[in-house]
Amino acid sequence: MLIPRELLDEIVAHSREDAPNECCGLVGGRGERVTSVHRAENLYPSPLRFEVANPVPLLRAIEEAGEDLVAIYHSHTRSPAYPSQTDVNMARGWPDPLWVICSLEDPEAPSVRAFSIRDDVVTEVELSSD
Repeated sequence: MLIPRELLDEIVAHSREDAPNECCGLVGGRGERVTSVHRAENLYPSPLRFEVANPVPLLRAIEEAGEDLVAIYHSHTRSPAYPSQTDVNMARGWPDPLWVICSLEDPEAPSVRAFSIRDDVVTEVELSSD
């Protein structure tokens, strides 16, 4: 997945702003290129959990822009950028989009990684920026 640097920076900024709680949002794109990042409210503001509150307007905005939902993003405030069991469980309801995780485990060096999660199997997807 190719993500422009400014959109990657937007995910990191959102992660930092919502810390110590997890942030979340949706990512629009065309093919394997990310074209938009849509911040969402975390329905359960917590350092350990997230759920996108009211995703319908964000999904509509992505669709109206001629994009596809290519990823769901969220942050891990104290753990590595790797799906937790909670993330794997949540992905059962959203198997098509990728899962982008921004880790603030080291706040000075955030780590952003992307994963496919299907049938409880986690596979890392290369994330590159331009």
